[in-house]
Amino acid sequence: MWGAPFSAQSRKLLLLGSGELGKEVIIEAQRLGVETVAVDRYNDAPAMGVAHRSHVIDMLDAEALKTLIRSEKPDIIVPEIEAIATHALQELEEEGFFVVPTARAARLTMDREGIRRLAAEELGLPTADYRFADSLDELRQAVAELGTPCVIKPIMSSSGKGQSVCKRPEDAEECWNTALDGARAKGTRVIVEAFVTFESEITLLTVRSVSGTIFCPPIGHIQKDGDYVESWQPHFMNPELLDEAQSIAKAVTDQLGGFGIFGVELFLTDRGVLFSEVSPRPHDTGMVTMATQDLSQFAVHVRAILGFPVQSVQLLTPGASATLKAEGEGQAFVVTGIGEALELPRTQVRVFGKPEVRPGRRMAVALSAAENVEIARTVAKQAASMLKVEVNEDEQ
Repeated sequence: MWGAPFSAQSRKLLLLGSGELGKEVIIEAQRLGVETVAVDRYNDAPAMGVAHRSHVIDMLDAEALKTLIRSEKPDIIVPEIEAIATHALQELEEEGFFVVPTARAARLTMDREGIRRLAAEELGLPTADYRFADSLDELRQAVAELGTPCVIKPIMSSSGKGQSVCKRPEDAEECWNTALDGARAKGTRVIVEAFVTFESEITLLTVRSVSGTIFCPPIGHIQKDGDYVESWQPHFMNPELLDEAQSIAKAVTDQLGGFGIFGVELFLTDRGVLFSEVSPRPHDTGMVTMATQDLSQFAVHVRAILGFPVQSVQLLTPGASATLKAEGEGQAFVVTGIGEALELPRTQVRVFGKPEVRPGRRMAVALSAAENVEIARTVAKQAASMLKVEVNEDEQ
């Protein structure tokens, strides 16, 4: 269908955002003979180490983004993070470039307001009650209306940055400052959500391809400070609840359109399933699929966006993932404990290869498979606890 990389007949994929998830996308694309280009805002991002070629630009700079893409002339543009000038992607799409899944989907899901209004107001899907605020005074009013505790997030952020729980009305100013500090693109608008008491939180990986829509088995996960720390698959759900979750996921992804994998985040409550968020790309909690499924979320995503059929995804074994987060800061560091972790049965380690550490940055993940989820979670957490990031302060 296409020739070798760098040939006139090659198929070229350009990745916007080159972290650990993008790295796996690049690897899967290369397995199918695709020429790959990795782009990010900093040098030596993980995907850059495996891509055929790479560039460093400010992806929020619309002109820089358009100039690069027009120069590279990729067959497929794959946004892998939120911090992208999505209006530029829409212009490029109008010029004939192919954006995954669509430029509209990238724009809507880049900010929490767009996707929340789509889900709750246009589709009528169940969500937590919410308000938006553009100032501290508006935030205080929203907190008064929703009550405390409530959750406050920037409308544009990732990996839990800027997210906090407002436990008392007098905490509003501190939460406002936290949101501003963690917002992408220096945004000042926040979403305030009523606190949801949920039994569990899941990711339902939803695949849209030429074969139609299918679902991977649900993934349970635990977040800390808005960022995932462990996940497992499958997460048990009774058939009625699973049908409800799949119906919500299909409604949202049908509206977004295009091909690829979508990470649909849902709350399972005593009142049923509530929609939370959706990412039109592989999901961090879905790294567990590298140990559990016959096709990982990355392999599925690449097949779908290339226009190939994805008729089914099989769960081969229960499994779990647990992350390694950095505590120190700097560029002179080592990851230790890999050998000890790999001594554990049916366990893998992925070290992402990020060039520097800072507190809370995800640096590696441990993956474990077992006869049941409980054992897999125990082993994955044990493996992750053996991994350490050691910063050499003398070499900074």
